[in-house]
Amino acid sequence: MKNIKLVFWGILALITLLWIAADPAVFEARSVFVLRNFMMQYSGLLAIGVMSIAMVLALRPRWPEQRLGGLDKMYRLHKWLGISALIFAVVHWLWSEAPKWAVGFGLLARPARGARAELANPVEQFLAGLRGPAEGLGEWAFYATVLLIVVALVPLIPYRLFYKSHRLLAVAYLVLAFHTVVLTSFDYWMTPLGIALALMLASGIYAAVVVLFRRVAHERQVEGEIVELTSFPGVRALESRIKLQPGWPGHQPGQFAFATSDGQEGAHPYTIASAWDPSNPEITFIVKALGDHTKRLAETLRIGQKVKVEGPYGCFTFDDNAPRQIWIGGGIGITPFISRMKHLAHQRKQAPDAARQIIDLFHTTADLDEEALARLAADAVDADVRLHILVDAKDGKLSGDRIRAEVPDWRTASFWFCGPVGFGDALRADFAAQGLDINAKFHQELFGMR
Repeated sequence: MKNIKLVFWGILALITLLWIAADPAVFEARSVFVLRNFMMQYSGLLAIGVMSIAMVLALRPRWPEQRLGGLDKMYRLHKWLGISALIFAVVHWLWSEAPKWAVGFGLLARPARGARAELANPVEQFLAGLRGPAEGLGEWAFYATVLLIVVALVPLIPYRLFYKSHRLLAVAYLVLAFHTVVLTSFDYWMTPLGIALALMLASGIYAAVVVLFRRVAHERQVEGEIVELTSFPGVRALESRIKLQPGWPGHQPGQFAFATSDGQEGAHPYTIASAWDPSNPEITFIVKALGDHTKRLAETLRIGQKVKVEGPYGCFTFDDNAPRQIWIGGGIGITPFISRMKHLAHQRKQAPDAARQIIDLFHTTADLDEEALARLAADAVDADVRLHILVDAKDGKLSGDRIRAEVPDWRTASFWFCGPVGFGDALRADFAAQGLDINAKFHQELFGMR
């Protein structure tokens, strides 16, 4: 979280500093209408800047994943940038319209317009001729962008509608890029701000085209076939074992992948629940019926069905040198720990005398399925992991106090949490209050991809 906060605020600060350097006359503005011209440029630059970077992150690029702490963190940054684009676009629109409203209500007087200076530069003349279409198209693209971002942010809207509509943001972005090129102050293009803006627009346009042609992460997609389906009705979960075609690079425990079983529904992210074995190229997902799509999987999936798997992604990979680890899996958040236990069991068969970390796994659940819990217990035994199962109705809620009571030397441990975000944030704050260095030792998967 720390890295994405730094990147987010760093982006806003960089655009602001470049703009001030390019147009310091803003500090000399003495009227609302003069200030309006400056602020429309500034708010527009912020809006298109953050939207450009959000478009690039939509491609799921590999290069920033490690630096930002995983694709889940990148998607959180993508969401923040999208919300910021919405806010800055609304501010931009208000600076355009509000002074006109004030004139209409008699609160402001419209300044007299002098003669416009002749434009000597042929490029500037050409852009000036496009001003009308750029303003008109930009206004409609603004309305469409507001609507599409709101659709993306409202979880009650079905994923299928979100998936189809979200791609239209690429079209809106291309229109807004045209709007930006035409209406950005021409003098800016000869400054570092102009160079940065050109790079952001070029990257955003490339990303928008890739999205529109449905080529996002195409080179990381592998075909697979469902070979086994196991239902756990007590916890409303479905386990799918998939045989993969050649091309899968392998995965680490704790990583996730996107799976597509229905082209109309699009790709959904699922944590991988199996260890990787190159001699047996299979992957397993355990999916809980939580949304409109996942509730239908038990009825729509079948043995022999072809699926597309993309990945792997994520940095929730248990890599540290702590002498012990404490794992906390809330509900379906148990999945990455299942994968890790299978990996550890395989490692210990290969090297039974190798040094081992001491691991405690806390699994808290509101639902109960005896078969699922029995399989979890067996995995814990094979991996030499100490398992603590808490059923909410019987055992109450898991708290920091309960963890510290069960693991007295918790200060030497690293923590790995996967589950409801609010639950993870509460535990994180609890252990921070006890002196734990949460930035270094508390690893939390942010699996909300929308």
